Formats: sequence, C-alpha cells, structure tokens
Amino acid sequence: MRALEKNIAERLLRIKAIKLQPNNPFVWASGWKSPIYCDNRKTLSYPAIRTYIKNALVHTIMDVYPDVEVIAGVATGAIAQGALVADELGLPFIYIRSTPKDHGLENLIEGDLKPKQKVVVVEDLISTGGSCLKAVEAIRKDGSEVLGIVSIFTYGFGAAEEKFKNANVKFTTLSDYDSVLTEALATDYISDVDLETLREWRKNPAAWKKD
Repeated sequence: MRALEKNIAERLLRIKAIKLQPNNPFVWASGWKSPIYCDNRKTLSYPAIRTYIKNALVHTIMDVYPDVEVIAGVATGAIAQGALVADELGLPFIYIRSTPKDHGLENLIEGDLKPKQKVVVVEDLISTGGSCLKAVEAIRKDGSEVLGIVSIFTYGFGAAEEKFKNANVKFTTLSDYDSVLTEALATDYISDVDLETLREWRKNPAAWKKD
C-alpha cells in the first residue's frame, strides 16, 4: 500500500467520512445493503484534511495529467474540492450537473468550457462509476477532451472499472477500499471476522445480505 493511499484512508476513517458497520449495515439510495458508508463531503469541515486532500489531488493531476487546461467537478459532492484544486492550479473550473437545469439555458455544464480544451474530471467517490461517466460524456459531447478522472476514494467494483475501460477513460484514485480495510484492521477498528465480511460484500454488493 502506497503511503498516500494509507494516509488518505486513515484521515477518512478518523473523521468518520468512511464508516464501517459489518454487523449493522447501511442501506444505500440504490437499495443495496452495505457494511460501509462514505461521505467525503465531511472532509470539507476539517481544514487540515481538506488541504491535504486538495494538495494530493493537485499533485496527482500534475503527475498524471500535466497537459490539463480545465478542472471539472461532478455535482454535487466534488464541486467544492474541484474548485479548490482549480484555484490551486490557476485553472478554469466547471462543474457537471447530474441532470440539465429545468429553466433558463437548461445547462448540463456550468461554467465556460471551450471546444477542444483538455479536461480532468474530479470526483469525490466512485461506486458504480455512473455519475462521473455521465460527466465525461457531457464534456465530450461539448467538443472537449477528457484526459482522465481523479477521485478521492473508490470502492473498486469490477463493474465500474469495466465501464471506464469501455468508455476509454483513464482513472486515478487517491485511496481505495483495500487501503481502508488494511488501515481499519491495523487500528483495531475492525476484526479479522469483520474483514472477511467486508471482503465478501464487495464481491457482489447488489446481492449481499448480512448472515
């Protein structure tokens, strides 16, 4: 596990942006039962952690996508972090709505995106990959190039990775599910039995049921 992945995982667990409850599962909006819940918007309330994540996103983007010209945030969770990153890099910022506005110009893309600009999409959390791939599609339809996606955290679902591959879009993350489990076990947040439950869930989250 890379130091960055570990450090991000530790911070997300510390402020309960990620919660693990193998014996008392959460219910996601999709209806899935899950032993983990992630809300990275909580990081915005902790200045030191907010800055650490911003800097990690900035360094990752400059390392992996040095030709970036525009930063795009995915509404709503990644708008704030995306704007912070764009400000640090001195780049234009746009954000992509989940659905077009129902009045006025009916925009899906908010901000000034010019044709053929090179865009990096910032996302706070990757689960199925649907929301950020809609953003990618909107940017491409507008005539610009998506260099890739950078997220704070991913569950690492195989289905999401397959979607990214099929959409021909590069994906980079600061931390991931395995790193969180490793850190949680090392700090006695979870037990070895909990670890097995959490690993089983990811194999088929849509059908998972707590025994």
